[in-house]
Order: sequence, then C-alpha cells, then structure tokens
Amino acid sequence: MPNKKVFRADVEWKDSNALSYAVFENDRQTLDMVRDAVAQGRVRLAYQPVVMAGNTSRVAFYEGLMRVLDQSGRPIPARAFMAAVEAHEIGREIDCVALALGLRTLAQHPRVRLAINMSARSIGYPKWLRVLRHHLAETPRIGERLILEISETSAMQLSEIVLSFMRQWRGKGISFAMDDYGSGQISIPQLKAFEFDILKIDGQFTRNIHVSTEFHAITAALLAVGKQFERICVAEAVETPADAAWLAALGLDMLQGYAFGAPTVNPDWMLVTTQKTA
Repeated sequence: MPNKKVFRADVEWKDSNALSYAVFENDRQTLDMVRDAVAQGRVRLAYQPVVMAGNTSRVAFYEGLMRVLDQSGRPIPARAFMAAVEAHEIGREIDCVALALGLRTLAQHPRVRLAINMSARSIGYPKWLRVLRHHLAETPRIGERLILEISETSAMQLSEIVLSFMRQWRGKGISFAMDDYGSGQISIPQLKAFEFDILKIDGQFTRNIHVSTEFHAITAALLAVGKQFERICVAEAVETPADAAWLAALGLDMLQGYAFGAPTVNPDWMLVTTQKTA
C-alpha cells in the first residue's frame, strides 16, 4: 500500500511547482508587454489632483501616474505591472520615461506642480540622472514645481543613497514625497532623518475611514508624527465626501482620491493649453 504522506507531499510539490511556473510565466508576459509598449512609445502619464483639505476646490499639485497602452490603446495602470518590472532594467526605463514626460509637462504648463513616482533603484541609473540634469539645464525653474515621490519601502531599501540624493537635489528646488507612508517598517528617527517634505498616508488606512474605526487611531498617529516633524500630510485613496470630511477634521493638509478626480491622460488644463496653441 503506498505511503499516503509521501503521496500527499508529492502532490503538494507538483501543485507548488505549477503555481510557481504560472507566476513566472505571467511575469514574463508582463515584462514583454511593458518592453514592447516602451519601445513603441505607448506610454502616458495620467494626472490625478491632490487638493487642499480645507478648500477642496483648490488643487495643490497633481500626481503623474504611469500608464502603458496595450495594442488597442487601452491604458493599463502601474499597479498591474510595476511589481513585475521593479527589479528589472525595464523598471528603470519606465522611471526614465515617467520623469521625461513629467518634466516636459512642467516646461509646457508653468502653472502646474507635479509629483512623479520613482524607485530608489533609479538614483544610480545613469540614464535617469541624465534625463533629470538635461531638463533642469534647459528649464532650471521647473525644479521648483517638481516633486519626486518614493515609496516608504523603496526608500528604506536604499536609505543612505536616498538621503544623499535628496540633499543633493533639494538645492535645485525639488521637493520630495514619501508614498505609502505607514505601510512599511520605518522608525521615527529614520523618518526624521529623511526630511521628506510630504508624507502620503497609505490608502489602506484612509479608505472608508469614516466607518473603519479600527484605522482611526493609526491614521491619527501617523498624522501626529508627521506634524511633529512639520511635514505636509496627504491622505491617499479618499473616495467619498464622508471620508474627506473626516480626514479634513482630523487635520490632514491635503487629500487625494477618486472623490476629487480619477487619473486622466487628458486633464482639462492640458486640453485648454493645447487649444490655445493650435
């Protein structure tokens, strides 16, 4: 009679192998899709407003969120591909394209302030630095309207490199935002040392906060720490007026989410400028 434990272990090994292969194959297809989109110029920024909590009709800045377009022209959001590309060179190429598109937007729209996402890995990527230097040399003042946004996890992985980079480029007027604040393992002394200008509280804590009472204390604590270090604090993933009201009453400086506008590749301010120059 066959050993049932050996049989079960063999089945579990095969299932695990099949799952690993499926994940690998999905990542490979994603990498190929992104490489193809970048090579063919099928990449765009989608702009989402970040508004003042005390006056939500006033936009403080926009976040430029990376989109690649599939063969039909349908935008694919970064969350669908960034995890697969982050550790590969194509992840650095995506950061280069996003930065170039963002800096071009700032040069063409002098009233816009814009946050562009980047990985800490891109700091040491020569092409990314060339893009930054080139555009700042062409239009030096755009640095004053540029916000470079780095996730808490990415900043922690290369903390010394990020700190040095921030000190170097802050002198050019560039501001820095920590994305997904509260989602990682950053300590209070580390947070103070980084000197991010803006802290964007992770959406897992702020989404549906007017009913999700378990996150009230966490959000309040993250805000209190940010305020102690005189950082601008932004709530991400604000999707309802009730959440917006609750977060504004708590003392958040700015709000971002579908309650104030979905990311779009064709914001009104871009269309108006295009029509004037046509």
